[in-house]
Amino acid sequence: MTKDYYDVLGVGKGSSKDEIKKAYKQLAKKFHPDISKEKDAEARFKEISEAYAVLSDDKKKQQYDTFGSAEFGQKYSKEDIFKGFDFSEFEDMFGGSVFDMFFGGGGRRRRQSRGNDLQFSMTIDFEEAVFGIKKDITLKKLAKCKACDGTGAENKDLISCPNCNGQGQVRSVQRTMFGAFQTVSACRACGGQGQTPKHDCNTCGGEGVVEERVEVSINIPAGVDDGSRLRVPGEGEAGTRGSRAGDLYIDVSVRPSDIFKREGNDLYLDLPITFSQAALGDEIKIPTLEKEVKIKIKAATQSGTHYKLSGKGVPSVNGYGRGDLYVIANIITPKKLSKDQKALFTKLKKTEEKKSILDRIKEFAK
Repeated sequence: MTKDYYDVLGVGKGSSKDEIKKAYKQLAKKFHPDISKEKDAEARFKEISEAYAVLSDDKKKQQYDTFGSAEFGQKYSKEDIFKGFDFSEFEDMFGGSVFDMFFGGGGRRRRQSRGNDLQFSMTIDFEEAVFGIKKDITLKKLAKCKACDGTGAENKDLISCPNCNGQGQVRSVQRTMFGAFQTVSACRACGGQGQTPKHDCNTCGGEGVVEERVEVSINIPAGVDDGSRLRVPGEGEAGTRGSRAGDLYIDVSVRPSDIFKREGNDLYLDLPITFSQAALGDEIKIPTLEKEVKIKIKAATQSGTHYKLSGKGVPSVNGYGRGDLYVIANIITPKKLSKDQKALFTKLKKTEEKKSILDRIKEFAK
């Protein structure tokens, strides 16, 4: 074992017990497997919990500071580290059996049966993504039973759960060769609610949820990009017997614009110009997201020249600032020439400076 427990919790050796506890709670909330979306959440949760089990125990902390991480790891097994540790420190924060998580039970139970998260894919137009829009969608999902208001009880008549005496939790002591471990877990009889129906609701059968088609209004924020995922809290499936609902995740696809190309919050517009406009310069009206504006094409403009219009790009999805609009001048060679145009180009050709191809290549490369 070569772990630096202080580094795992992000605290210094001189940190107080309260500082160590605060650091642990913040990390535990981030990486608890029942909450976190991180791929390595369970491994990280075990790691920070192990670090806290050592640093919160005065005797173990002193030995860890004395021996160092390597020697401490040789003297203490994982079972030794958690021996005598009150697992209610974990359970009171999240519910479920943390003992099982560490020592093979495999159970990850919540105090309440939270509703399932839902996923919905939506395709919107480029302009809708830029300016934001409200969309109404229809979902088929488990919703709160209106007959019992989600309680699962006929006439909403609930009684205190006899299994947990209305506490919603049951405590038990598990004795192992490493000592006694106290665990707290959600009451299975009431799902952690502390109450059970006196008589099950006839509509939902005591579950508190029924399958319905539900219309949900989604606010698409201005500046959302293709491939974004939006979270709508509480719009997933309802939880059983009044427990909290899951979340709704909206995967957004954006149809491309006919004229603009988007990179982040910046926009790019290809502007075709003629030989005469490039050579002599001109003032041209161009489209932006809101209205047409004039830009000045400088004389002797080369193909590929960029003109930047600050703040004319896409609004930032977090509401701060906007991107820029880059106009790219592209000189268009006419595919067909009239008789007069041919005569003019022939005359122009005679006035052009005579240079070798090699000289022209070197000049263009500068």
